[in-house]
Amino acid sequence: MRLGNNLFKARKKSGLSQEDVAAKLGVSRQTISKWELDETLPDIRQAKKLAVLYHMTLDELIELDPDVQEIQQAIDSISEEKQQKVNWTAVWGKKYPVLNTYQETVDMADYAARLHQLLDSLQKRYGYNQLDAMLVLKDILGHTWNKK
Repeated sequence: MRLGNNLFKARKKSGLSQEDVAAKLGVSRQTISKWELDETLPDIRQAKKLAVLYHMTLDELIELDPDVQEIQQAIDSISEEKQQKVNWTAVWGKKYPVLNTYQETVDMADYAARLHQLLDSLQKRYGYNQLDAMLVLKDILGHTWNKK
């Protein structure tokens, strides 16, 4: 994604017009338009002011990924009660079909027993409750996977 598009989306998300942003930064509306169209770029001081105005870090503004932000907002807005109703295996199974079929071939009891041992160890050793122990174990698995 180009910086201009990031600036446009951040401004829209903030509910500001080009005129609003221009007035706050002491530049013309045409300058804001040129930045958003990638005709020119704001200097670093102006970019920092834009990030503050849009309640973002400069890195977030430069790397703005609206899709990721929209997903994060959707997750944040779903109540715990609604999350409990979602069949996450079926949802993720659409993207990763193995999640719909592995139960037929994998000795789940064997793996479940070993996972329970790990969960119990996390609970006893670090004082985590069941949910936190599961989340920590999941995160450890993710970190291990990413290091491969």
